[in-house]
Amino acid sequence: MTGANSTAAPLAGVRVIELGSMYAAPTAGRMLRDFGADVIKVEDPAHGDFARQWQPAHEGLAIGFARLNSGKRSVGVDLRRPEGRELIRRMARTADVLIENFRPGRMEDWGLGHADLAAANPRLIMTRVSGFGQTGPYRERPGFGTVAETMSGYAFLNGWPHTPPTAPPFGFADSIAGISAAFGTAMALYRREAQGKGGEVDIALYEPLMFILGDAVLRYTASGEITQRHGNASGAASPRGIYQAGDGGWLSIAGSNQTIAMRLFDAMERPDLKTDERYATNTARMANNDALQEIVIAWVKARPRDEVLAVLDEHEVAAAPVNDASDIVRDPHFTERTLVELAGTVLGPALTPGPVLHVDGYAGPSYKGVPEIGEHTGEVLAGELGLGADELAELATGGVISALR
Repeated sequence: MTGANSTAAPLAGVRVIELGSMYAAPTAGRMLRDFGADVIKVEDPAHGDFARQWQPAHEGLAIGFARLNSGKRSVGVDLRRPEGRELIRRMARTADVLIENFRPGRMEDWGLGHADLAAANPRLIMTRVSGFGQTGPYRERPGFGTVAETMSGYAFLNGWPHTPPTAPPFGFADSIAGISAAFGTAMALYRREAQGKGGEVDIALYEPLMFILGDAVLRYTASGEITQRHGNASGAASPRGIYQAGDGGWLSIAGSNQTIAMRLFDAMERPDLKTDERYATNTARMANNDALQEIVIAWVKARPRDEVLAVLDEHEVAAAPVNDASDIVRDPHFTERTLVELAGTVLGPALTPGPVLHVDGYAGPSYKGVPEIGEHTGEVLAGELGLGADELAELATGGVISALR
């Protein structure tokens, strides 16, 4: 097990081959690695994962690549070459999971489809991440996160009524798809323990995001109404939003259920709002949301942010400051529970979010170093596959694998 600091890791002993590049599939690999799996990242021996070229970068190391790939082992193999594909077949014989994000049909064309690999390893699980999934009319279309964010309905709902549909400035769809892929892989591993054989897990980039937005689809099919952009409001409960305090600081308030809305009115010293028929229930508050928002905006604007947050905390109202990255790394809750050090790189002692959940008895992984392209090629192919020195030298000379270190 690479990069973990506890023998109680839930996925200890699980070997994963990651034929994934960019974002979603490597996110799945990171999720599995975070809980103890040995993740072997297969990259083009000359150029590596294109994510190595992402911006921003520090001292030549792409921030996004470092975050998703710390703790993995990198093997440089050219999959365009028959000899390279044969190496993958050999690696797959002893693997538990293979993650890939090629366009549907490419792995089969290479003789690396699940049926091909399962003939030698029936327990192999193949987790397949693609733009539109392995089935359906769009299966062969290329797809990136931006495409998923627009086709799923997310971009249409994101923003304000008077602004254009807006895509997020980060890998939203890719991240959700990657986490979903890891969840599917864990389910397949559990099923394998019960039934003794592997199988395929099929993740389309847009589907996990569409699930999150599913109320809009259900609403339209039930009533014919198309949900529109609401800015910081949810369109489901009131009062809710992001507000600017008197000192210029920003904070969020979520009066998203009846009890919290009533506590908010007490915090504002406006008990009259609790019995006002315009604001007494969520249905009434939504019907009069604009007027209620003006009341809340004025109350927040009349005092500095820390004072607003202190009053809301005293009344147990769900509220929080709007954090930027500098706020996050200074917050004692996050430094205790969520942030971990990424060490051993040109980034210096840097902090990054750790695992997305916590498992009792497992202390979590360490994050030290980011693999160079093909850094572990010899370690894996010679030490674990048993390739001889002459064969390795011939493959390296021919450009099929990375130069050995």
